[in-house]
Amino acid sequence: QVQLVESGGGLVQPGGTLRLSCAASRIIFSRYVMGWYRQAPGKQRELVAHITSGGSTNYADSVKGRFTISRDNTKNTIYLQMNSLKPEDTAVYYCNAALTGTPTFWGQGTQVTVSS
Repeated sequence: QVQLVESGGGLVQPGGTLRLSCAASRIIFSRYVMGWYRQAPGKQRELVAHITSGGSTNYADSVKGRFTISRDNTKNTIYLQMNSLKPEDTAVYYCNAALTGTPTFWGQGTQVTVSS
């Protein structure tokens, strides 16, 4: 079945950086809109960023200028470069794959904790 496997989460101090990766399998990766979502304790899951098959990107206002999403279609992988991390970025980060007319797929999530 389709798999989205996230990695790269961890504990980082405020102002620090992390790079998340999401490797996809068993989908025609290049056709999918790929995204990162996050869910903090007691809050709803929210969009962080997404990238289209053509490479267009969209970011939540809260991460603009600090986070960068990218994709490598040769590796079926997306990345989220997170700079200037803040405590409010603490959440479980989920990878998402979406294509109109097909099921949406989710990864299992990776924990990001920003704390001193």
